[in-house]
Amino acid sequence: MSSDLIFQPIAQLAVALDAKKISSVELTRAVIARTRAVDTRVRAFNSFDEADALAQAAASDARRAAGQARGPLDGIPIGLKDVIAVDGQPLTASSKMLANFVSPYDATVTTKLKNAGAVLWGRLNLDEFAMGSSTENSANGPTSNPWDLTRVPGGSSGGSAAALAAGEAIATLGSDTGGSIRQPAAFCGVVGLKPTYGLVSRYGLIAFASSLDQIGPFARTVEDAAIVLGAIAGHDERDSTSFKTDIPDYRAELAARRGPWKLGIPKEYFGEGLDPEIGAAVEQAIAFYKKQGCEIREVSLPHTRYCLDTYYVIATAEASSNLARYDGIRYGHRSKHATDIVDLYFQSRAEGFGAEVKRRIILGTYVLSSGYYDAYYLRAQKVRTLIRQDFLNAFREVDALLTPTSPMPAFKIGEKADPLALYLCDIYTIGVNLAGLPGISVPCGFTQSGLPIGAQIIGQPFQESSLLAIARAYEQAHEWNTRHPIL
Repeated sequence: MSSDLIFQPIAQLAVALDAKKISSVELTRAVIARTRAVDTRVRAFNSFDEADALAQAAASDARRAAGQARGPLDGIPIGLKDVIAVDGQPLTASSKMLANFVSPYDATVTTKLKNAGAVLWGRLNLDEFAMGSSTENSANGPTSNPWDLTRVPGGSSGGSAAALAAGEAIATLGSDTGGSIRQPAAFCGVVGLKPTYGLVSRYGLIAFASSLDQIGPFARTVEDAAIVLGAIAGHDERDSTSFKTDIPDYRAELAARRGPWKLGIPKEYFGEGLDPEIGAAVEQAIAFYKKQGCEIREVSLPHTRYCLDTYYVIATAEASSNLARYDGIRYGHRSKHATDIVDLYFQSRAEGFGAEVKRRIILGTYVLSSGYYDAYYLRAQKVRTLIRQDFLNAFREVDALLTPTSPMPAFKIGEKADPLALYLCDIYTIGVNLAGLPGISVPCGFTQSGLPIGAQIIGQPFQESSLLAIARAYEQAHEWNTRHPIL
């Protein structure tokens, strides 16, 4: 019975909970049992609190018994990436710098999930401070891909994707700065949604690059992603970048919005470096939409070739600024070997940060330094404007864009020791963050060796309803999301 529960989507579980066929305690126990059984191999969790989760589940069952259920998320165990604050729970960013830190408050998305009745379940592993594409840069060690434990789950939200794929949560939250939701979703064969910048509050999210970061859901189905997005979206005065806009019923909009649509195929995303099996799978997805009556147009995003350089100037500059607060004084790791105050800064940061975080801080400090600011950071911001304009120009002709999510399937742990090789994993996703757009990765096949493949759909700003409907049309005609890894 428990194995049946853990792989069911939220939409089905909510019906079963309302009909009293199952209880939230039963569902939560099934998730806990699964986590105990497989997480020693998957290593998706940094920590979890079984007693707290069961207490939340019991409270949900009591509400439902009293006729006070709060909607489809009430009683559903949802895991959170360990950069999202939960009052009284560890908040480590998978870093030695915050190894013993416990959050004193809730992130806005945490409060919203609590208000929706969700059971908050565990702290999920990630690349340290969300800097990476493989979840190998974690101070807690790498997470494994449930489809092949010798391979990475993607990153930086690898724990969130792997936990969902392995049946250790019913849905999860991650954060996406340059593809950190969509790429691991593709690697692990689940749905991953990066909302429009400003749609979901960043209050309570440990900052990496503040103009790029956005919280979003991992889910088994597009419908589930719509349900979770509806719960966490909305304006928040505590986030100065939060946008005031009406939040529709994304789930209801799935049924209301039907094609055919005009879909753009960016020619720059189908060239050198794309794995042939992934290219073939995405081409089949394009053929599906064409068969459904969608108009398929080739479009050009001419500044795509500058995306990687632009991203790694802007993201590292903002990381350098955001991570300056970790100095061994107020909170976080404090060196026991320092001889004076200046040495305390040096030693604490040297001991607390891992190699990739240090690399990005150094690069970001360099591009912001006197004499280089105009040459690098300011120029990158100008190119960012051109990249965004490319997308807006394309959207004058089409409703959305269809691309691969990643140029390659999940690779072996330790295979890409060169940082530049890892950076290239995000080549199809970073433009979406630079332009502040919504993007979703949906399963669209498997390689001959059994590794998941994801297709990315890129939508217009704040048009998540259309984006989700386009993705749902493909998902409903295929059964990729019904396959689960055998552990």
